Amino acid sequence: MPQIPDKLYFKIGEVASLLQLKTHVLRYWETEFSALQPIKSRSNQRLYRRKDVETALLIKELLYRQGFTIAGARKKIQSDKQLGLPLSVSQPPEEILAEVKSDLQQLRSYLLDRFPE
Repeated sequence: MPQIPDKLYFKIGEVASLLQLKTHVLRYWETEFSALQPIKSRSNQRLYRRKDVETALLIKELLYRQGFTIAGARKKIQSDKQLGLPLSVSQPPEEILAEVKSDLQQLRSYLLDRFPE
């Protein structure tokens, strides 16, 4: 997964380069996915926020790596949004479990420091 630079706004060319896509693909996705809505500057130039870049990454993941159709990817994004799930590229279950385990170990250490047995 590409590293997203720490910026407020990205031009369409920067996002296309980051995702290794053509700009017309991003413009097409804007028409198909309501979750992808870059703002437009006074000069009518598309400006993508970080969440737009993350959404575009998710769309690419769903379409190109997981084999979803556009309709299927649209449905998945909408259902995840309705469930309150964050829109992000899915992590493998092993990584999620490793993060949860690490968080629990940190919490245990914190509680043992505050409340010794």
